[in-house]
Amino acid sequence: MERATQVIGESGPFLDALERASRAAALDRPVLVIGERGTGKELVAERLHRLSPRWDQPLIIMNCAALPETLIEAELFGHEAGAFTGATRARPGRFEEADGGTLFLDELGTLSMAAQERLLRAVEYGEVTRIGASHPVRVDVRIVAATNEHLPDKVERNQFRADLLDRLSFEVVTLPPLRARPGDVGVLADHFGRRMAAEMARDWEGFSPEAIDALIDYQWPGNVRELRNVVERAVYRWDQPGPIAHIEFDPFQSPHRPGAGAGPQPAPAPAMPAAPSVGPADPEPADFKSRVARFERDVLAKALAANRFNQRHTADALGLSYDQLRHALRRHDLLPGG
Repeated sequence: MERATQVIGESGPFLDALERASRAAALDRPVLVIGERGTGKELVAERLHRLSPRWDQPLIIMNCAALPETLIEAELFGHEAGAFTGATRARPGRFEEADGGTLFLDELGTLSMAAQERLLRAVEYGEVTRIGASHPVRVDVRIVAATNEHLPDKVERNQFRADLLDRLSFEVVTLPPLRARPGDVGVLADHFGRRMAAEMARDWEGFSPEAIDALIDYQWPGNVRELRNVVERAVYRWDQPGPIAHIEFDPFQSPHRPGAGAGPQPAPAPAMPAAPSVGPADPEPADFKSRVARFERDVLAKALAANRFNQRHTADALGLSYDQLRHALRRHDLLPGG
């Protein structure tokens, strides 16, 4: 298997997900890969393709979130010359490019309902019609799709077609986040560290026990992609003999960052705002609305502290979306920097 498609890990949840993907690879059926950002969804899609009978045919990758809605259908299905302004010549779409091979649709949940309808027809009948064409084209394509959203919830909200989800979810491979596979943190850190040291022509002496503990204790909201960045940055910045002893998780931490204030600032690690004071010293408000507001502020402050002031983790813990949490924090003056 090519170096780019290597997947590394030895924890039970991760190996279970890989085993499920490997078993599904040989079947000519759609597979849906679910996972948070940075968990390796594209690597699993490549694995599904390389282990399939289509391994010597094209693997075409399309990020559905990378294009404006007006261009997604043209990108997927192609267009004829003159089909719309700027279409000076005919162009095949990703389905035609993937004919005989695999089409990987990343960020599937961002597709518009109109694009979903056309995708459903392509999946069901194996036909695509270029924009501006009058006749369909037959294609033989295996679909592998990925998302970091829970699509059944989008179906309930009428934001995703139930019939399309049924067709694409013959097998569902859910990748565990890095915080659910702590045994893999050290393995991955050593792999990325060795590779970075070799790139810089340095001897690899590993991490100190304290640095390893810090890596394992961190929650990794960006998962393996974030771990790789943190490890490579640590190797790059370490200029002393012996194992690497300093890990910086937040590269933006600086006493001079915008909004940090005019006066000199301490540089704690990791960078976190101080927990708001919600002690019993303040008198209890008398009216109902004030009591509810104070209770809500206390819940938010405690949840922030419990999640190390990581707002995405706090939102997940409270069952809120990220935008809902930000709105609540702003309403109660709990956002860093005021």
